Amino acid sequence: MNIIQYYAPTNDSNDDIKDQFNERLQSVIEKCPRKDLTILMGDLNANVGIDNTRYEDIMGRHGLGERNENGERFANLCAFNKSVIGAIIFPHKRIHKATWISLDSTTENQIDHICINEKFRRTMEDVRIRRGADVASDHHLVVANLKLKLKKNWTTGQTALQRFNTAFLRDTDGLSEFKIALNNRFQALQDLLKEEETTMEDKWKDMKEAFTSMYQGVLGIKKHHHKEWISIETLDKIKESKNKKTAINNSQTQAEKV
Repeated sequence: MNIIQYYAPTNDSNDDIKDQFNERLQSVIEKCPRKDLTILMGDLNANVGIDNTRYEDIMGRHGLGERNENGERFANLCAFNKSVIGAIIFPHKRIHKATWISLDSTTENQIDHICINEKFRRTMEDVRIRRGADVASDHHLVVANLKLKLKKNWTTGQTALQRFNTAFLRDTDGLSEFKIALNNRFQALQDLLKEEETTMEDKWKDMKEAFTSMYQGVLGIKKHHHKEWISIETLDKIKESKNKKTAINNSQTQAEKV
């Protein structure tokens, strides 16, 4: 899987800057093997609109607004690389299409996009925005649902690697106990090593089993302790930020009704 994240020049930027961006983006796309799943995602500052004439293979008619110059460039790029523009093929309410809304709620744009190469079109089940997500931006979060079927990788029945509790040796009494057990094990193996009828491979297996059982008996297996990946303080800050985001969304919704 290849994921290409981008941020395009605004629609008002001069053509030279836009051309340079498109050339760089195209060069990155060409480095991705065609057999791979490739996702293009980011802020393209491109309104694609609802008219899919000449672009039926890569977009539907569920866009928002009218196509601007960046949108035309973006549609041409996707058509050339056979990439499907996700949000335009799934029907949604207008409120779930606009990725950017001005503070006075008078301007709505669908300028953030997620695209997937046409070969994997059926893996994309939905694309829409999530207004409630706090992403510290004046843009709304765009979410795509993908369901990818992978070939099953058959395992060979290998067991998970177990690590011995070497921390036991930090204790003086524990270290002494380990030395005694190790010395006794060496003495018990002396006769085994002297046997001429036993093959070298069998001797190695017997030695390995003997030492492994001794290590497990004396040291024990190291236990893995789960550590919380996020603190309570961080969760509280996330909740506070989310509440502020909800308040902003509600105020915009009320303004739209008025």
